Amino acid sequence: MTDPRPTTSLAATTTPAAEAPRADDQNEQAKNEKPRGLWSDAWRDLRRRPLFLIASAIIVLLLIIAAFPQLFTHADPNFQDLTKARDTPSGDAWFGYDNLGRDLYARTIIGARASILVGLAATLLTVLLGGLIGIIAGYFGGIVDTLISRFSEIFMGLPFVLGAIVILTTFNADIKIPSGARIITQVVVTIAVLSWPISMRIMRSAAIAAKQQDYVKAARALGASPTRIIMRHVLPNTLAPVMVYATIALGGFIGAEATLSFLGIGLREPVVSWGVMISDSRNYIQSAPHLLFFPAGFLVLTVLAFVMLGDAVRDALDPKQK
Repeated sequence: MTDPRPTTSLAATTTPAAEAPRADDQNEQAKNEKPRGLWSDAWRDLRRRPLFLIASAIIVLLLIIAAFPQLFTHADPNFQDLTKARDTPSGDAWFGYDNLGRDLYARTIIGARASILVGLAATLLTVLLGGLIGIIAGYFGGIVDTLISRFSEIFMGLPFVLGAIVILTTFNADIKIPSGARIITQVVVTIAVLSWPISMRIMRSAAIAAKQQDYVKAARALGASPTRIIMRHVLPNTLAPVMVYATIALGGFIGAEATLSFLGIGLREPVVSWGVMISDSRNYIQSAPHLLFFPAGFLVLTVLAFVMLGDAVRDALDPKQK
């Protein structure tokens, strides 16, 4: 006689017991995971972008060349041999020789340092100057914002090349051959003076948006000083758009140095830079195009790499792109 009571299979009795620990483990794991912030989330997104990886690899290589040129060449970039003037690329000189018989490959490698140094220094000074003025204008507003905005419009309306010509020729009116450190400093300051309004406006807009947030209003209600509010609450939340601008502008400033050097008012001998090399090649473009091709190629590659990097960073930090 069979037992009329329903039988329960082993699988049916063990499945809930087996699933319960798994659910508990998942809940415990979810609790232990820390929420990602803006920068960690952006970094995770950037690592998945081929554009960012390619641009970063190029920039890292260029920075190594600029910092340690002796790893790539041991030739003297200023050694002249007129018997080899404007010789084409060969096994002895990969990029050929310039109009004075100097090794073009050595000069291109050494020239990376001055060009990138000017770009980095000009970007840093521009962001510091424009960011400081912009965050003050955006946070305090009122008459302070109005005066700063009107003052910045004076520089915004001044053409870059014309302003650079006026500034650099004025400072070097009594000096025929300025020293390398002097002319590099002057070019960096000139670029920063003519470019700071852009970073100022970006920082000003970000500061206006940040000061409307509840955490800033709470800090103000608790009696925090404006300096503390700006440094602890406003500044960390306004860095993202300025960093995007700085990344893109760095490439533009390297190109600006080359433009000023080509016009004869930027870097010049004895400084070796890509802009100086392009300037030296202007009279020999048809007869010896390699004098222009190699420094201009490095310049274009550098500017393009920083622009690509800036585009990737902008997309990663922009919530609308997600």
